[in-house]
Amino acid sequence: MKFIEKLEKAIKKNDSLVCVGLDTDVKKIGKGKNQFLFNKEIIKATNDLVCSYKLNAAFYESIGHKGIESLKKTCDYLKTNHPEIPIIIDAKRADIGNTNEGYVQFIFTHLKADALTIHPYLGQEAIRPFLNQLDKGIIILCRTSNPGAGEFQDLEVKGTPLYKIVAKQVTRKWNTNGNCLLVVGATYPKELREVRRIVGQEMFFLVPGIGAQGGDIKSTLKAGLNNRKTGLIINSSRGIIFADNPREEAKKLKSEINQYRN
Repeated sequence: MKFIEKLEKAIKKNDSLVCVGLDTDVKKIGKGKNQFLFNKEIIKATNDLVCSYKLNAAFYESIGHKGIESLKKTCDYLKTNHPEIPIIIDAKRADIGNTNEGYVQFIFTHLKADALTIHPYLGQEAIRPFLNQLDKGIIILCRTSNPGAGEFQDLEVKGTPLYKIVAKQVTRKWNTNGNCLLVVGATYPKELREVRRIVGQEMFFLVPGIGAQGGDIKSTLKAGLNNRKTGLIINSSRGIIFADNPREEAKKLKSEINQYRN
């Protein structure tokens, strides 16, 4: 099953655009606590409220082999117990082609994830090993949510900001297999609206920046929803997983999003 098809089924089943980010920082869960066991409890509490889970590789890689083991166990747990929910690995990979083959092997064969974030800087030729994964989601950085995003992304090339050029290139040339998505931050609703205008109604966006980063849900949805009231994967990490009651926070976010979808 192709990633977009799996994602749309999960959205419909749970009536949700919420993606819970399992950014499981060992400094926050307590010294000596196991990342996988923490993740398992979050998944148990939220699996009927989400359209996907996103695991940021940095929080697992940072502690070495134990973290990689927890990353693998979390993916395996989801595949076994909730195979209908897409798994996104947020690793922002991209290199020359033969190196990317290694990333493909780790993310899609070893972890068996459904999607991966990448950056476009090396161009289509280099990232072809990702784009050739027909049933996987390839989520390309376009307009990120961090305060310094504009340093390069707003630079103009013949009068057009770079992030718009990325959006045009991806939708017109890279997405021949229908497996591309874009990362567009909730902290920049004006730019989000522009990217939606450029790419049309079919492409999905992974949207970070809600919650701890201060992105506004109403503005985000108004700018980014497609004409089917989907097209967005709204990620929240710290605001849910480190809450006193993660289930209630996920439910609250789902409810707020659906208020503006209906």
